[in-house]
Amino acid sequence: MSELLRLREDCRAAAGRGIYSVCSAHPVVLRAALDQAREDASPVLIEATCNQVNQAGGYTGMTPADFKAFVETLAREAGLPGDRLILGGDHLGPNPWRNQPAAAAMAQAEALVDAYVSAGFHKIHLDASMRCADDPAVLPDAVIAERAGRLCLRAEQAHGRRGGGPPPVYVIGTEVPMPGGAVEEEAGLRPTAPSDVARTLDLSQATFARLGLESAWERVVALVVQPGVEFGEASVHDYDRGAAAPLTGAIARRLPWMYEAHSTDYQSPAALRQLVEDRFAILKVGPWLTFAFREAVFSLEQLARELQGRNPRYSCPPLAATLEAAMLREPGHWQDHHHGTAGEQAFARRFSLSDRSRYYWGDPAVREALEALFRTLEGPLPLELISQYRPREYDAVRAGIIRPSGRALAIHSVRRVLGHYAAACGLSMSVAQGGS
Repeated sequence: MSELLRLREDCRAAAGRGIYSVCSAHPVVLRAALDQAREDASPVLIEATCNQVNQAGGYTGMTPADFKAFVETLAREAGLPGDRLILGGDHLGPNPWRNQPAAAAMAQAEALVDAYVSAGFHKIHLDASMRCADDPAVLPDAVIAERAGRLCLRAEQAHGRRGGGPPPVYVIGTEVPMPGGAVEEEAGLRPTAPSDVARTLDLSQATFARLGLESAWERVVALVVQPGVEFGEASVHDYDRGAAAPLTGAIARRLPWMYEAHSTDYQSPAALRQLVEDRFAILKVGPWLTFAFREAVFSLEQLARELQGRNPRYSCPPLAATLEAAMLREPGHWQDHHHGTAGEQAFARRFSLSDRSRYYWGDPAVREALEALFRTLEGPLPLELISQYRPREYDAVRAGIIRPSGRALAIHSVRRVLGHYAAACGLSMSVAQGGS
C-alpha cells in the first residue's frame, strides 16, 4: 500500500497524521525539503503544477520526465532513499490552455495527465474546474466532474501502457482561487459548504462509475476544499477551527475521509497542527518557501557588501537588482497581481507575500547572480556578520549543525518553514535545525 493510501486509512480511523506537499521547482527549496525528510526519516511529497511543468515545458522549461529526473538527482545528492520520494502533479487539467475552445483545451489536458503518469508521478490532482473559451460563464458541476473523469480515464490508460509500478492515486476538487495564487485580497473568506462536499463526491463517484473507473475511485485519497485559509499581497487569512467544523464533519464518514488544503502558506504552527487534526491531512506549501529563500539571499547580499567593504577581494553580485531587472523585462508573472503606484509595485515585487519573484529564479542572469553570490559566500563567514544578517541561523552555526556558508544559511532558512509543517504533520517533533 502506498504512503498516501496508508495515510488515508489512518485518517479514516482517527485524524491526526498528515503530510506536507512542497510545491516548488527551486533547487534550494527542493534540497531543503529532501534534507528535512532525510533527517526526519519521513516521506517527502514534491509536486509540480500544470503551468510549471507540462508537455510543452511550462515556465520552468521542464516536461514531467525532466522534472522527475531533476528531483531524483537532487534526492541522490541529499542521500534520501528513493522509496521515500513521492512525486505529484497539481491542478492537472485545461488551465494552461483555458483560452482555447474546450475540445482543444481538454485534448491538451489529457496529454498533460498522460505525460505525468507515463513519467511515473504517483499523486495526480484532477482539476477541470476552470472554464474554457467557449464555455458558459459558470461551468456546471456535472461538466467539471465529467471532464475530471475523462482525465482520470487517460491517466489509467497511461499507467496500463507503462506496464509496472504502483497505480496512481487521485485528488479531486478545487479551491478558490485558480492555481498560482490569489489575484485580489479576499474579504470574508468562507470554508467550503458541507453540501458542496457531498455534491462533489456524489457527482464524481457517479462519473467514475459510468466510465468504468471504480478501481480508480478506490484510489482517491483526498478532496480539495477551501478550509478558510488564504494569503494575499500583505495579509494572511488565519484558520478558524470553529468556522471549519462543519466541513471537518462532512468528510469523516465517507471516502476519501480526508482533505487536501491549498494555500496554507504563512499559517501559524498551531493553525497548521489544527488543520491536520481536522482532517486536512495534506498541506500544500510553496510561496512561503521561496519567500523564505528570497529573504535569506537578500540579506546575504547585504552581508557580502559588508565583506567587500572590509576586503575588496570579495565581490558583491547585484542579486536584488538583477532579479528586479528580470521582473521588469518579463512582467507577465506579476503585473496582474501588483497594483498601485510605481513605488508600491516595486515594493511588492520585492517583498509581497504572494512572492511573484519565485517565477524568475530560473532566468539565466538571475541564476548566475545567485551562484556568484554563493561563490562569494562560500565561507567560513564571520560569526558577527551571520549574527547581524541571519540571526536565526547563528545558533545553528554555533552548534555545528550547519556550515557558515551562504548556501547553507539559505537552505536552513527554508528548513525553518518546513520544520513547522513536519511538526504539524507528526513527522518531526520540532522545527528542524539541520542544513547542508
